[in-house]
Amino acid sequence: MAVTIRLQRQGRKKAAYFHIVAADSRSPRDGKYIERLGTYNPNTNPATIDVNAEKALKWLQVGAQTSDTCKALLSLKGIMYRNHLQKGVTKGAFNQEEADKRFNAWMGEKQNKIQSAKDSLLSAKELALKERLDHESKVQEAKRAKVEAKRAEKLAATIEAIQEEKTETVETTEASTDAEPQA
Repeated sequence: MAVTIRLQRQGRKKAAYFHIVAADSRSPRDGKYIERLGTYNPNTNPATIDVNAEKALKWLQVGAQTSDTCKALLSLKGIMYRNHLQKGVTKGAFNQEEADKRFNAWMGEKQNKIQSAKDSLLSAKELALKERLDHESKVQEAKRAKVEAKRAEKLAATIEAIQEEKTETVETTEASTDAEPQA
């Protein structure tokens, strides 16, 4: 029986997540499997990958083949590299301590890259939010200026109308006092 490490689709339409499983290569994609090794959720940013490294390494060491996607996922988690180092230990190229030291150094670099990518995503989001808020405040300020201009126009028109009314009343009162005969 040929064992394959592959993805098993779960979830609803257009919101899939996957189980990483060790299955007989002849079984259907979502069918029976031998052992569940972890999960992969591509819907999050960055994608969430949870794998039991010991189980996956055990299956790789006994000869399980991986699908292309699972190979990439296991490589991201360092399981493929650990398998490679274990083959070197088995052949006698170096000892287990050296393999662990190399793996820990590689994982440290990998974690730094992942953290910097997360930070850049976060800073990009914050920058976009700041730009959007600045743009929105400029638009609000422009609207306020238009409203203030209209208010000033109306106020000026009202003041002008009141002054015209006062001058008309003053003129009519002067005209009426001029027209009255003095006794």
